[in-house]
Amino acid sequence: MSTSTRSRGSAGGKSDAGGDSEGCDLCGLPTPTPPVTGDDADGEFCCRGCLEITRALGDAASADPETVERELAGEADEIPDDAERTYMAVDGMHCATCEAFVSGTARTCEGVYAAEASYANDMVRVTYDPETADLDGLSGTLARYGYGTRDPEEREAAERSDNQVARFVIGGGVFGMMVMLWYVLFLYPTYVGFQPVVELGVFDGIYILGNIWVMTSIVLFYTGFPILRGALVSLRAGQPNMDLLVSLAATSAYVYSTAAVLVGETHVYFDVTVAIILVVTLGNYYEDRIKRKAAGMLSDLAASRVSEARRRVEGDADGSGDTAVETVALDALESGDLVEVRPGERVPVDGTVREGTAAVDEALVTGESMPRTKRPGDDVLGGTVVTDRPLVVAVGEDATSTLDRLVELLWDIQSARSGVQRLADKLATIFVPTVLVLAAVTFGWTLLGGGAPTDALLVGLTVLIVSCPCALGLATPLAVASGIKEAAGRGIVVASEAVFEAVPDVDVVVFDKTGTLTDGDMAVLRVVGDDGSDALAAAAALERFSAHPLATAVVEAAEDRIEAAGADASIPDVAADDVTVRDRGVSGAVDGERVVVGHPDLLRDEGVTLAPAHEDAVEAARDEGAVPVVVGWGGRSRAVLVVGDEPREAWDDVVAAVAAGGRREVVVLTGDSERAARRFRDHPDVTDVFAGVPPEAKAETVERLRARGTVAMVGDGSNDAPALAAADIGIALGTGTDIAGDAADAVLVGRDIDAIPEVFSLSTGVNRRIRGNLAWAFGYNAVAIPLAAFGVLNPLFAAVAMGTSSLLVVANSARSLD
Repeated sequence: MSTSTRSRGSAGGKSDAGGDSEGCDLCGLPTPTPPVTGDDADGEFCCRGCLEITRALGDAASADPETVERELAGEADEIPDDAERTYMAVDGMHCATCEAFVSGTARTCEGVYAAEASYANDMVRVTYDPETADLDGLSGTLARYGYGTRDPEEREAAERSDNQVARFVIGGGVFGMMVMLWYVLFLYPTYVGFQPVVELGVFDGIYILGNIWVMTSIVLFYTGFPILRGALVSLRAGQPNMDLLVSLAATSAYVYSTAAVLVGETHVYFDVTVAIILVVTLGNYYEDRIKRKAAGMLSDLAASRVSEARRRVEGDADGSGDTAVETVALDALESGDLVEVRPGERVPVDGTVREGTAAVDEALVTGESMPRTKRPGDDVLGGTVVTDRPLVVAVGEDATSTLDRLVELLWDIQSARSGVQRLADKLATIFVPTVLVLAAVTFGWTLLGGGAPTDALLVGLTVLIVSCPCALGLATPLAVASGIKEAAGRGIVVASEAVFEAVPDVDVVVFDKTGTLTDGDMAVLRVVGDDGSDALAAAAALERFSAHPLATAVVEAAEDRIEAAGADASIPDVAADDVTVRDRGVSGAVDGERVVVGHPDLLRDEGVTLAPAHEDAVEAARDEGAVPVVVGWGGRSRAVLVVGDEPREAWDDVVAAVAAGGRREVVVLTGDSERAARRFRDHPDVTDVFAGVPPEAKAETVERLRARGTVAMVGDGSNDAPALAAADIGIALGTGTDIAGDAADAVLVGRDIDAIPEVFSLSTGVNRRIRGNLAWAFGYNAVAIPLAAFGVLNPLFAAVAMGTSSLLVVANSARSLD
């Protein structure tokens, strides 16, 4: 039912793996020895990027993150070291009351130290004692209240749940339409003084009303079950919500109409019950589909984590003293253990390289486009990928993984409630009791005024019906649905209504560099040297023996040049033998000539002299953040291959458009080096450029930038997911990873970054429509509730008014944005 990990503190908390015991004061990552510090910034940092962010944005005065996490999750001050943490997906949460109820129920189970449910993610995070806790019992308890639990990675179960919700809507729609058909043919004409389409006898009337009662019962108790359950949960939790008001209006009309049928009346309000349930259910169905994207994001990132490691054991079973290797769970690793990581595998935990030299791809964790060569003594991060050669890694102090911390950080951010949502929750706790009190007062006042009990009951019922927040509930979803449809036509997938709520008010736009402002792929940007074509072919002949990403770029460049020339897309048949793959390059004999390809220092060590023009090309490449690969033979350099990722063609125009003439600040954020980000500083609309920033610090940077206003983040990589989630608005490129797409509020599918200005213009139009819908909905309640309280409306007209209000919202939402 769940996915378990050791509980090792919060994502943004301190860690002492591989460095200073306190960790970075910005992102919590391990710090080197000595840590990075600055005279004008308090604290110790893991990198220059975190230091520069603190210098620019200042210290964020906040409580210790672990303390905050305990308070949010209702944790005890002390949690044992052997406690485990698990994530359970919970089907059926659709309001803040459900969130509080699930959290409280989980915390009452034996062996559970802490529990925090997230309505935004449809998940609950449980910290528990693996020896005494009964998670299956917890699932059973929640199931009794209609909340199903499952493993977050069970996508098939999620799809079944979606189908179940669809059946609820379809089933309710079919039976609801049958109820309304009976009303139109037989009941509505009599209510307004006309003869029905078919004349009814006594038996016919009982038959028709009986059918209406049965079908309304199906709609109320089957289709409306989640709403009724939400009302019950709100009563148990002591937090009245909109479900309670909707349930009271629907069930009151149902009970009154049932009693009226039993005493022989034909003036019944089953249609009111049907209308309320179907309208609210459709809104809930739409909301549920959006929330599942948030839950899927966590399970996708969790799937990238390593669950096992190959640990070295000194001395085998027969006592020969040879080194053996055993496969163990990550929880079994201890500080100092040696683990083997093969090419193509992820480093299981943070640690230090003991044996081997390899290029390590840190893109998932840090966002750096260029793999880093790791040698004995270098620190490596859990979740990064060894690309070309095996490594032996010594486990750090706490056996923690940076990727695990990203998962925790993503949970904390996605579970946080926005200011608008908190306001809505607070209004619900005030609005619902107010309406209930008003209905009761109206009922009592009518009785005291000499009205009959039936009349008083109808007046109170009318207040409940007319105040049913259908128009208010539809105001945002329908406008959002219309905006989503129009955005899809423009190649923009909107995953959250937050896009339309916050984009028009964005003050700061943060761009990730690698893969967003640049294309993100390693490629040979240019060849500097008179013998460029020969040098590229010779370099490719050697580099095909290396698995390093730079080598791959060189080989692909040679193939592209051949294909452009019209020949077969393959490396020329150049003989290469006696090839030696070095730490910084490759050497070997090509057509009888000894050729060296790689870092300039490697060529110098091999006795190759770099020409002045090539020396200048090397420095120019480094200044622009690219990597110079030198090719030489015969004692002198022949060419410099400049490898890197180029800026997208439209990046400068997009930045200018997003800045909107200086109305918005533009910040560039990257895990790459300062040199790689230097070109972006020269753009007149770029306010700040922060380089060398790890993912945890990206999310923290976004949080600190909020001091300047509403923040939008544009990114593409998995390492950007926490920052995309932390921003008020996250925009991801469709060419990026699935995790980034799921973390974002909008995804550009099949479009370049030139679609980003369209996101802003489209969202502004939808936002105006939402405000118009809300103004109408509040205006309707302000007029209709007093009329109902003074007896001007009866339940039928109240239902008509409620339906008319909803139709006006629908019509306004369906208009084109053009």
